Amino acid sequence: MIEAGQVKEVPMVVILVHYVKPLEEVDRLVLSHKAFLAEYYRQGLLLLSGPRTPRTEGGLILARSGSIEELRALFARDPFAVAGVAEYEFLAFEPTMHAGGIEPFLAAPPAGR
Repeated sequence: MIEAGQVKEVPMVVILVHYVKPLEEVDRLVLSHKAFLAEYYRQGLLLLSGPRTPRTEGGLILARSGSIEELRALFARDPFAVAGVAEYEFLAFEPTMHAGGIEPFLAAPPAGR
């Protein structure tokens, strides 16, 4: 894991979302959280997201990224973070094997995001 303060270009990042408040508080923010994520899907930064099993554990997001610092700054504005119901763990990795057909998703995010 890359620690805060280290700037390094990385091809992919798994973001683990850890709920730190009761699920009832999280549920009140799900729609605004999804709207926040939708913008970054449109920009080509995010590839997938969803709740973990069991859902009370939090969620998982897969992002294409230029740096962990950019993602930390971005997710500080997520409604979950702003309300203090979730914390994030950023796990950078470089895919070395993959299923056929996903090559377009392994490229860097589109310019201008």
